[in-house]
Amino acid sequence: MRPYAGRVRSADTSPEAHDLQMQIYRSMSPARRVSIAVAMSEEMLAVTTAGIGARHPDYDDEHVSWAARRLRLGDETFRAVWPNAPLLAP
Repeated sequence: MRPYAGRVRSADTSPEAHDLQMQIYRSMSPARRVSIAVAMSEEMLAVTTAGIGARHPDYDDEHVSWAARRLRLGDETFRAVWPNAPLLAP
């Protein structure tokens, strides 16, 4: 196995499990790795929007979407892209 040379390992994952996971990822095609990354990104967005909705039951779907965009981009970028959008708390 290769040394960790800058790779990040989750704090709750043993070095052996991490090495095995990396070996499995390396054996996948680039298209499969991209597919997994996209699915993980979509799952994180779903968790984020569910959390915003749970914290703010008064938000409708549009408000949840605005709050999620603000959270992902940060206030400066959010304001630069949508200067007139509502600044809703995530």
